[in-house]
Amino acid sequence: MALRVAVLLSGSGTTLQNLIDQVKAETLHAEIVCVVGSREKAFGLERARNHGIPAVAVTPKSFADNGAFNAALWDAVRRYEPELVVLAGFMSLLTVPEDFRHRIMNVHPALIPAFCGKGMYGHHVHEAVLSYGAKLSGATVHFVDDAYDTGPIILQESVPVLEDDTPDTLAERVQAKERALYPRAIQLFAEGRLSVEGRIVRVH
Repeated sequence: MALRVAVLLSGSGTTLQNLIDQVKAETLHAEIVCVVGSREKAFGLERARNHGIPAVAVTPKSFADNGAFNAALWDAVRRYEPELVVLAGFMSLLTVPEDFRHRIMNVHPALIPAFCGKGMYGHHVHEAVLSYGAKLSGATVHFVDDAYDTGPIILQESVPVLEDDTPDTLAERVQAKERALYPRAIQLFAEGRLSVEGRIVRVH
């Protein structure tokens, strides 16, 4: 049986498209059972519908507080009975319910614990890497906990930072690494090859 995956996103859905492509190519043994967006007009929702994937918006602004938003979000996700939840450019802070502990993944465009945390996303990360003068950056796939970018690390690989890099050129190199690393981590989960011991993720 293919792994049942729910995807949460806020934007255009390029990460979602990569996963759809990997499933079609049979390099990722998964079925994307739903896509939930935190913005009504997120193009990722339209992208999902174009591929026949159920798509729904649950927007933070529709709720009085983050607790109510999270409750509604997880109600929407649970309807599709996913085994794994994958964040694909999801910009809202999650509260992880106990039944999804170590069953939510995210990818970050740097080598955690460097250049991560609140406000560190997208180009903000690459600009920070370059202004700091770091010689390496990369991508990190991790399990999600209740804070930004602090969950146990699953896979991590580096890319060089070149002297003439701009945020755009560095982003291209990091995104290529993300496109390879994220499906690999999901496939390891699908194969039952990941276990978590405290902060350490073992690959069997």
